[in-house]
Amino acid sequence: MVYALAGDDDVLIAKAAYDKNNSFALADAVSRLKEKQHPLAPYADYWWMLSSLGETSPAAVNAFLVQYQSLPFADRLRGEWLKKLGKQKNWALFLEVYPQYQLQDPAVACYAAEASATLEDSKSLEAAKALWFQAKEQPGNCNALFDQLQAAQLLTDDDIVARFRLALSENRLTLAKGIAKRSKAIDATFLKQIDAVNANPQKAVAKKTISTTTAFGKELYLYALNQIAKTGSAEALNAFKSIQSMLNAEQKSYFYGRLALLAAQRHEVEAYQWFRLAENTALDNVQMEWFARSALRQSNWPQLLEVIAMMSAEQADEATWRYWKARALKAQNQMLEANSLFAMLSTERHFYGWLAQEELEASLRAQPIEYVPTDEDIDAFAKSEPVKRAEALQRLDMRWEAKLEWAVATDNLSDEQLIAAAEYAAKQKWYDLAVLTADKTKNVHNFNLRYPTPYRDLMQPAATDQALDEAWVYGIIRQESRFMHYAKSGVGAAGLMQVMPATAKWVAGKIGWANYHHGMLHDLDTNISLGTYYMRYTADMFNGQETMATAAYNAGPSRAKKWMANMPLEGAIYAETIPFSETRNYVKKVMANAHIYSRRLGLTNIPLKKRLGMIPAKFSANTETISTSNE
Repeated sequence: MVYALAGDDDVLIAKAAYDKNNSFALADAVSRLKEKQHPLAPYADYWWMLSSLGETSPAAVNAFLVQYQSLPFADRLRGEWLKKLGKQKNWALFLEVYPQYQLQDPAVACYAAEASATLEDSKSLEAAKALWFQAKEQPGNCNALFDQLQAAQLLTDDDIVARFRLALSENRLTLAKGIAKRSKAIDATFLKQIDAVNANPQKAVAKKTISTTTAFGKELYLYALNQIAKTGSAEALNAFKSIQSMLNAEQKSYFYGRLALLAAQRHEVEAYQWFRLAENTALDNVQMEWFARSALRQSNWPQLLEVIAMMSAEQADEATWRYWKARALKAQNQMLEANSLFAMLSTERHFYGWLAQEELEASLRAQPIEYVPTDEDIDAFAKSEPVKRAEALQRLDMRWEAKLEWAVATDNLSDEQLIAAAEYAAKQKWYDLAVLTADKTKNVHNFNLRYPTPYRDLMQPAATDQALDEAWVYGIIRQESRFMHYAKSGVGAAGLMQVMPATAKWVAGKIGWANYHHGMLHDLDTNISLGTYYMRYTADMFNGQETMATAAYNAGPSRAKKWMANMPLEGAIYAETIPFSETRNYVKKVMANAHIYSRRLGLTNIPLKKRLGMIPAKFSANTETISTSNE
């Protein structure tokens, strides 16, 4: 049972007063909370300091930061103070405070570069160019820094064109116009052309209305080609052929790199060759991933090895590409090197680790003995001040702040201490924090905490009623909500199983719930009934193929169907080549979860590769169209 603490109401009053900029009510609440020695009194004090930062002396701000240096809000306040000092151009004090700042904020970084150039070394401006090469808007104060770079001739016309390309590649037209204005060669007519190209890229290319007297014009043509390529590769190629004489070798390669990326995400077989034609431009990490996936989708193992060899060392060392490199080596009978990679991967506790174990015919039962914390270990963790604050914040539904305190409480803990912390969270029914914490262990593990089984009295009968694999149901819920019934996504999906309102209404109609209303979505029993019914629906749609049904649960049935190939595909390859990164990662995690849960629940242990199964060749089927999580 959750018990309120004297002063809880004052915390809520203080937060509301801060939000409404009511300094008098906030000051009173701060005073009362300090008098009661409430564990969240520091938060009220923080809100007071934030609200009065403009009138507070540097000595008082510094004293506050020293007093609360171990709390998670300290660095956020320090960042706000640094922005205030930067705006005032108080560079001496700024540079005194800045070394203690740990967070990443581009506004602070721009002020820091300006401060260093002003007081320390004008040459330090050169290092600030990294802040320029971004495809998104930077804070307004960064413009002063960019003005300095340009005045010092450190921001060249080529640099301006390069960022213009970056902005257009992300379809950020307002930013692109702002960048272009930094060039003396750009006038209002060209800026209008940017909008015209966006409105009708085919017309711009066909009529050749864009001037190529500057590099910006050629970049605008590349943007038009990229927009056309989003519609279809054939159309983009035809448009490219009509203007390719205007482009240099690097620009032609850039076009092929963008075309190849879009084509690979549409699973077009020509994508690999188009990537090859991009040899004169630098491919980013996303393009390299899809270069590799274009070979993987065709099970062309020699090509896949070639692409992985072209990746940066950091990218090639990702678990994804170590696993697929090993598979490619195995396919070519290079067993010694393949098994060496599998052996290293098999010690890692994730999707590719489990698959690597199976390649080595290692049994899941060969896991190390799990560590079980003692009551003393758990009590020792619970006594820390960050935990007490996290508990109070959870009680007041201030969950984001609670997670920050939890991060402080679990920082730099041993594996055994992390497991004790996870056990404490599980006892509080903070299942999301229990899973998050247990997942962080490196050598000593507790899979009961990593893969908890709450609400089984509801889950088991629901899975049985729908003839579903209970391990798969738990795998979905662990990924969707971490068992937190109040979870709600940015697109409106709600509850344990993150059911979309439209999907819930459709399912309720199928079940015959005449009195269903949206407020029922957070009811545990209702949410599980709706979610498992929809899982059954997607499973039936794909003849029981769980990998495709999982993709459908996240992105919608029509998309899961669209991602099939004209030939049968190994389930792991289907999952790896899903175009949406969210759904791709979701499917891999859900299927890995189900793999572990089958053992946790005492069910038949199905190897992960077998669970992923084979995806049949594309087929036609008449299905009802309903709104799902992201469709």
